Amino acid sequence: MSKPATSDPAAPQPPHPNGAGAPEAAILAALGARSLVLVGMMGAGKSSVGRRLATRLAIPFVDADAEIEKAAGMSITDIFASRGEPEFRAGEARVIARLLDSGPQVLATGGGAFMNADTRAAIAAKGVSIWLNADFDVLMRRIKRRSDRPLLHTADPAATLQQLIDLRSPVYRRADFTVRSREVPHEKIVEEIVALLQASLPAPGVAPDGSSQGGSAS
Repeated sequence: MSKPATSDPAAPQPPHPNGAGAPEAAILAALGARSLVLVGMMGAGKSSVGRRLATRLAIPFVDADAEIEKAAGMSITDIFASRGEPEFRAGEARVIARLLDSGPQVLATGGGAFMNADTRAAIAAKGVSIWLNADFDVLMRRIKRRSDRPLLHTADPAATLQQLIDLRSPVYRRADFTVRSREVPHEKIVEEIVALLQASLPAPGVAPDGSSQGGSAS
């Protein structure tokens, strides 16, 4: 299995051509009906970056957590409190499986969604996964601004966050691509994602190894 592609912020980025052959058109052609699925920890910027990426590609943006709340008729915090995490995770998996049938789109998932093996398989079949990998300090600064993180309602949120990072990072690494999320304008992260996708996604009818796909007409 090849190592997932990773962006290097220090490396020179490909030029951003205009008009015919622009990266957006190439990415959309390579995606077909698949979704771009953003995975990673809470606070990694999946929703903020996802909205901008969807606008850049002129495709819909969908937040899985918002769709879960809509389906349940209550907030995620209330789902955790009244039904527990196992029921939330089961509902999360069902909602994401349904959303993946509606590509192409940019789909932001909750921090624990990619931990579900069935969800990972569904994303692999119907999407292209991108891990927004943020350091602990970045995540902690962002998370402090919000109180709607049920998993961090503990006596020591920092320790809990580190435990979650340690548990989830090996699974996040299975994503197709990795991009560093850090304290830079979100538009820069979008640029890096676009450049990475343009360089790495095979053109329609071309396999990842460069060979053509499909048999000849009989």
